[in-house]
Amino acid sequence: MTALHEKLIRQIYPPAGPVRVLVAANLGHGLSNGMLLTVVVLYFTNSVHIPATQVGIGLTIAAALKMAVSVPLGHLIDVMGARTAAIAFHLVRGAFIAGYVLAEGAVAFAVVASLVYIAESGAHSSQATVVAAAMPPEERIKARAYTRSANNIGFSVGALGGGVALTADSRPVYVTLLVICAVLYAASGLVYLKLPNAPKVDRPAGASRWEVLKDRPFAVFGLLNTLLVMNVGILLVALPIWISQKTSAPPVLYSVILVLNTVMVVLFQVRASEGAETIEGGAKALRRCGVLLAVCCALFAFAQGQSMWVAIAFLLAGAVVHAVSELLYSAGSWALAYELAPEHAHGQYQGFFGMTSNLGSMVTPLVVTTLIIDQGWPGWLVLGAVLLAAGLAAPSVARWAAATRLQEKAV
Repeated sequence: MTALHEKLIRQIYPPAGPVRVLVAANLGHGLSNGMLLTVVVLYFTNSVHIPATQVGIGLTIAAALKMAVSVPLGHLIDVMGARTAAIAFHLVRGAFIAGYVLAEGAVAFAVVASLVYIAESGAHSSQATVVAAAMPPEERIKARAYTRSANNIGFSVGALGGGVALTADSRPVYVTLLVICAVLYAASGLVYLKLPNAPKVDRPAGASRWEVLKDRPFAVFGLLNTLLVMNVGILLVALPIWISQKTSAPPVLYSVILVLNTVMVVLFQVRASEGAETIEGGAKALRRCGVLLAVCCALFAFAQGQSMWVAIAFLLAGAVVHAVSELLYSAGSWALAYELAPEHAHGQYQGFFGMTSNLGSMVTPLVVTTLIIDQGWPGWLVLGAVLLAAGLAAPSVARWAAATRLQEKAV
């Protein structure tokens, strides 16, 4: 085996210890989520015969409730303890996923989807919190990088397997896949039993029960996160429409870009996270992310009006730059979400961080269709300028937050 091969393997396969348990759990729920995303909408539209608009309304309600409960569920995680909460939320969400097979109408679908999404909020925050409980501060970002790579591998395999199985387009197949998704997700939660049950950190006397809601620096960081997380929507929402409607590139190029993005995340997330373990390092990563997002937006804009091969070149170059910015965004946002949170309130802070990420994901479709699809290439430049400003503001916000933490400790 060459040195290059060994180095690539180290970027994917984690060292022994708690991080390997975290990776196994993330691989399992990545498999479940990839398959579920492939299955659930088609099941209810094709087999249960709920109109697509009503399915969309149900998912929108579920997403809104998921955001609303993020901080309360985060506080519950702090009370329960990270490992206990992670196991509980995975088991509950697995049960609710299985409940999809019992939903026979639009109202029932909206109710079950809301329960699944609410449990997902708790599961997601507890996954992040259990990293804080299981790993020392200097190793948390690297652990998250390993888990993200594993989650991407699992998600891709699950989506591929679900897509192949769905060629049958029959209700028994849909039901079987949903049950498999439920079992996989619940089983991934049981993997956390392999972690030691770290003791809870007690809330200091005088500390607010809902302190994240009074933390102004963290709220501003949340605003920056809401903007920078739009990098996901650029890839999943804006780019496929842009390629097919506004450029001469063949639509199949989007599939190539998705594969390229997945491969880069799997191979390089750990490498991209090096140096982002501190407040300063995380802020620098977000600053670089903002710069690269502006560059990739410009490259995508230049693809409009070009010949096919020139458009393909601009789009592929933009996709590579975008993937690097995505890697830096993940590392930087994780670092600030952990380092700016008190040790006794990681659940609360991860819940708030997740809420801002969900908010960004919700508004991105409206933003990108209004700016980019309606306005054309100038819209890309406007979006790039906004993301650049958000990235450049990250170090100042991080310094403000760090100074606030020092003042609180001095009191």
